[in-house]
Amino acid sequence: MLQLLYAPTSPYVRKVVACAHLCGLADRIEWLDSAANPIRRDARIAVHNPLAKVPTLILPDGQPLYDSRVICEYLADLGGNPDLFPAAGPQRWQALTRQALGDGLLDAALLARYESTARPPEWQWPAWREAQLTKVAACLDTIETLAPNLALDTPSIGELTLGCALGYLDFRFPELDWRARHPAAAGWEASFRALPALQATLPHEPETTRP
Repeated sequence: MLQLLYAPTSPYVRKVVACAHLCGLADRIEWLDSAANPIRRDARIAVHNPLAKVPTLILPDGQPLYDSRVICEYLADLGGNPDLFPAAGPQRWQALTRQALGDGLLDAALLARYESTARPPEWQWPAWREAQLTKVAACLDTIETLAPNLALDTPSIGELTLGCALGYLDFRFPELDWRARHPAAAGWEASFRALPALQATLPHEPETTRP
């Protein structure tokens, strides 16, 4: 049995769990509660991952895997899903670059969120937060240009990451109203979100049950 240290609000965890669904492996994962936090280390995670971050996957032999990029590729290999990570050539580099775009959007969004939620008010730097949101906006502009060519039924890790990134903006940054200025991306995301793997992993506030 695989074990996953997770948080239901993490977009990186969502990416891993959606990948597990796409690979037919979701029922082979035991969900381990954790309290990942940018300030307070959770010893339950740190014993397996020195970064004390989720997602962290623990293999049956006890070996840990992290971060989401490594875990997703492992699950795709284990589940025999060649669409997620094309083996070679232009399609592979395209998928990995789109994954980097989605992860980069998430990195910037999380830094912006931490600036206003993890730092004491007297230490917050509004210009830093705005700089991160500028990166988010630039990523959205790029996704808008890519949207007509993004897959739906057989997504690569690129589409999966972009879908999770856009879903995280809905969850934590509704005030950005990103759809208003990105209609093509909004249309693609709405269709992509309808996939069972995405519906099964919609972000939510912490509960005592698995995501």
